Amino acid sequence: MKSFIHLHNHSDFSLLDSSQSIKSIVDRAKSLSMDSIALTEKGNLFSMIDFYKYANKNDIKPIIGCEIQLAHNTLSSFALVLLAKNNEGYLNLMKLVSLSHINVHHGTPMIDQDTLIKYKDGLIALSAGLNGEIAHYASGGDYKNAHKAALAYKEIFEQNFYLEIQNHGIPEEIESLNILNQLSNELSIPLVATNDTYYTFEEDAESCDIIRCIGSGQTINDPNRPIAYSNEYYIKSADEMCDLFQDFPDAIANSIKIASECNIDIKMGELFLPPFDIPQSSPSSNADEYLHELCHNAILKKYDKSDDVIIDRLKYELDIISKMGFASYFLITQDFVQYAKDNDIPVGVGRGSAVGSLVSYLTGITNLDPLKYNLIFERFLNPDRISMPDIDIDFCIEGREKVINYIKKQYGEKSVAQIITFGSMKAKSVIRDVGRVLGMSYGEVDKIAKMIPDDLKMTIDKAQKLNKDLAKLIKQDNTCNTLIKHSKKLEGLHRHASTHAAGIVIAPGPLMQYVPLFKNPSTNDITTQIEMNSLEEMGLLKMDFLGLRNLTVINKTIKMIHRNHSTLINIDTIDLCDKDVYKLFASGNTVGIFQFESRGMRDYLKKLNPSSIEDLIAMNSLYRPGPMANIPEFIARKNNNKNIEYLHPDLEPILKETYGIIVYQEQVMQIGSAIGGFTLAQSDEMRKAMGKKKKDLMATFKIDFIKGAENKGLSQDLAIEIFDLLAKFAEYGFNKSHSAAYSVIAYQTAWLKTHYPAEFMASNLSSDLLNTDSIIKLLRNSKSLEINILEPDVNTSNTEFIAIDGANIAYGLAGIKNVGYKSIEQLVAYRNKNGTFKTIFDLCKIGSQAMNKKVLESLIKAGACDQLEGNRAQKYQIINDALKFGQKYNEDINSSQSSLFSSEVQNTTYTKKPLPQIDDWSETEKLNYEKDVLGFYLSGNPLERHIDDLTVFTNFGVQNNKSFNQSNYKIGGRIFDAKVLYDKKNNPWCIARLECYNGAIVELFTFSDVYIKYRDFLINDNIIYIEGEPSKKDDDDSFKVITKKIYNMSDIRSKFSNKVNIKIDFEISDSGITNDLYEIATKFPGKCALILHLVNNKGTVNKIQSDHIFISNELECVKMLQSKIGVKNVWIS
Repeated sequence: MKSFIHLHNHSDFSLLDSSQSIKSIVDRAKSLSMDSIALTEKGNLFSMIDFYKYANKNDIKPIIGCEIQLAHNTLSSFALVLLAKNNEGYLNLMKLVSLSHINVHHGTPMIDQDTLIKYKDGLIALSAGLNGEIAHYASGGDYKNAHKAALAYKEIFEQNFYLEIQNHGIPEEIESLNILNQLSNELSIPLVATNDTYYTFEEDAESCDIIRCIGSGQTINDPNRPIAYSNEYYIKSADEMCDLFQDFPDAIANSIKIASECNIDIKMGELFLPPFDIPQSSPSSNADEYLHELCHNAILKKYDKSDDVIIDRLKYELDIISKMGFASYFLITQDFVQYAKDNDIPVGVGRGSAVGSLVSYLTGITNLDPLKYNLIFERFLNPDRISMPDIDIDFCIEGREKVINYIKKQYGEKSVAQIITFGSMKAKSVIRDVGRVLGMSYGEVDKIAKMIPDDLKMTIDKAQKLNKDLAKLIKQDNTCNTLIKHSKKLEGLHRHASTHAAGIVIAPGPLMQYVPLFKNPSTNDITTQIEMNSLEEMGLLKMDFLGLRNLTVINKTIKMIHRNHSTLINIDTIDLCDKDVYKLFASGNTVGIFQFESRGMRDYLKKLNPSSIEDLIAMNSLYRPGPMANIPEFIARKNNNKNIEYLHPDLEPILKETYGIIVYQEQVMQIGSAIGGFTLAQSDEMRKAMGKKKKDLMATFKIDFIKGAENKGLSQDLAIEIFDLLAKFAEYGFNKSHSAAYSVIAYQTAWLKTHYPAEFMASNLSSDLLNTDSIIKLLRNSKSLEINILEPDVNTSNTEFIAIDGANIAYGLAGIKNVGYKSIEQLVAYRNKNGTFKTIFDLCKIGSQAMNKKVLESLIKAGACDQLEGNRAQKYQIINDALKFGQKYNEDINSSQSSLFSSEVQNTTYTKKPLPQIDDWSETEKLNYEKDVLGFYLSGNPLERHIDDLTVFTNFGVQNNKSFNQSNYKIGGRIFDAKVLYDKKNNPWCIARLECYNGAIVELFTFSDVYIKYRDFLINDNIIYIEGEPSKKDDDDSFKVITKKIYNMSDIRSKFSNKVNIKIDFEISDSGITNDLYEIATKFPGKCALILHLVNNKGTVNKIQSDHIFISNELECVKMLQSKIGVKNVWIS
């Protein structure tokens, strides 16, 4: 049997250049009975750990390599394949690849010859194919330069250098063979055969071509795109390779020789924690002692007194931490958390299972007492399973970067990096990408992509099974068939690299000694080349530093309270039993409240009527897919509408706080211990097995659980019933530690909203300045709290929203589109120094960096310049002149600064053109411009002119909405975000949003039969009236209605009103009024019946319909009648 090993292969981690995955490469090698295979990505080691693990799992020896670029001159480079021969070579390969990215040249990662020489040890080098220096010269017949290059490489690598020969049927390769063979003989450099693979099977060549076009942005028919002149770049069998190189048997044999020499061992699971420097003032001599010291010193700071419960729990935790070798992990974490606190950077209460640790609490890593809330340490650190702790920290968004910089300073810039993450081609996106490359029209591709259901885990195969129309189209349409065939081959492959939003890694020395590094070309961030989970397996310290917006809100609110009320709030010491705060939760007025602001949650809170922090923790845990079904039962039990029964008395102390319902993962663990006799560590393993539905493990645990329960006196039937109950809830049970911490943050935000609503709402608005939907929701809620939002004003507004007092919030100017923080910061600074602005010319004195044309246009459109001289239209028209004035003013100021007479400049008169004599914009124009730059109407409402009809004819969207749960809706409003889609039968339908008078947003679903009839109404900015019914797919974040009928808003009065009603009280005896009413009625003849409601002195109402008077229901007529007899006494119906 012939033998051969592939030493030059690329996976999809050679981004958008290869169409084969690690799995397909290894599986192919195994099917060809090859015991080894190399992976040599282009310029990176992204795939290194995944490849190493998957190959070893399948008994294939992984050979770690890389096709690097070696600088030839300042503008070009040549490829060189490097393989790690041993662990020294593995470390040097990581350094070379890292340096190629860190010192990137002209956008292409490459290294120079000096760097290669420095880190050559332990590496085997192959000369690469036609993109390598030697083959490049050889293919052109340039023997002299080929000889020179080969000799240089041999001098560097000595016996570890091989001339790589390839044969893909390309003429240049054939031409180069003679010179390469000659060089081999003359310089005693051995040959090695490779196939430089980019796809696994020959039939995958076209798919690989497509993925390259995706990367280059070209179509398959583009004559200017790079073309693959061969379909031979696949993983060939040993027989195929031996036949190709039958004249070079040594080149085949050398592939096996090289593979046998490459043996590396990447230690997985070994810990590489950076050391923690113990302060010289401490008597402790090591990390364990110092952690013990910190904890014991903190007991009396955190508790009124020490007791056996605290001491025993602390000893237990410290012993486990010490045995696992994690003391320095805790010390490092508490150090940067303490740095944040010392530097006024808000830190979260805690996050995840770490909140269940007493050590975390005592060292200040978390701020929630695990003993008070009955939280379990083993949910965080399981003594039966040694794995790196996972402590994620929430910081205020604005301070997160400072903490990262502190860590870099503490442990060295070269020892800290952010973490890479990869985007992959999902079902919908790959169809769109491939369709574009194939030259299909947008409409064709869009139609097919929309047949894929919206599900993050959706695949094309699943979609075909779920959507019969898609399957049918694939069979009937050749173009669609081709699209899907290639899309399936590329689906799931990696598309791009980016930086993880929160993760950082810290090493005990330069990171390049542990993991390869990457420089993100778009941000210049230095990141690892290995993803987060693999870093953890490699034993490196990985942490998530998350920027939590709500911490920023809390921080801003506290500062605003201090400024407005001279009161300094310590949010960590507020009363968690404040009845007014729970009234806020029970009212459902939780817009802006962390974790509790969705509409569904607000509805449940009203029914629950929470009265303790435990109620909030439970709701926070239940309100998610799966356990949500238990919320009605939870509410009923909480409100004593249902009896609470326990299967066994030992369950009561565990489940009492959640009214007999299993809500938390910790409860599953406690029941495993109390009933099944497990340790909490064993219970945690049982919980995991249940949650992941590992049937074999569950069966084992079930046997042990029943035995343990029987030993405690339970019957087998009862033990089985309890176990099955646990299995049911374990899948959905939530981490109580995490929920408790986040519920405390939620309570803190609610406390601020309860006691300082204006400051809280202003801070919320500022934290989400550029999110129009959020701003609208917050503004509407502010209005309901009787807080007035002042219009933007360059003389009184600041960068962000500011609470002026308890009833007024000044608009944040940075929230205006095209303006930005820097411009407004300069505006405010100039105003503070020089006083208020009187004209637009004064604004332009700030300078062109802050006040350019776009900024001025936006400020005027938003109404922020209304207090300056002139109307909006005048100021808008003179912008260019004002900017020229500002430029001249600043030029003269700058030139005069070095003059002895600079003080005179302030008195120089500059020419200011007079404002043009033009009319102001109409109200409609003003409102439309406001919406352009603010995202909504602020100074008025285009629905205002329809308010009478909206009040009479709609049942939603005018006043505060009493109920979303009506069987049918009559709603008026303005259309926006209208999108026409196509259903499975290619019929048009529409999703649009309707903005109501009170600011409520309704999502309208207008299906094809209705859409075809009313399509002309569903155009952005049209003001319409709809009749519809609630959608069954209604969710938390939007109110959905299925459209049934649509009318023009201006027509509904004539459409739905046929009566004009006048109420006349007996007290009205003035015949003059009666005559006036008669005159108005005859002045406005129409088709509506006139109904008189006569009220006698006993309050009895007699209705009389006039037989001969028919009146108009026009607004002018109704207003005139109301002016005579009162607004409440005249209405239409």
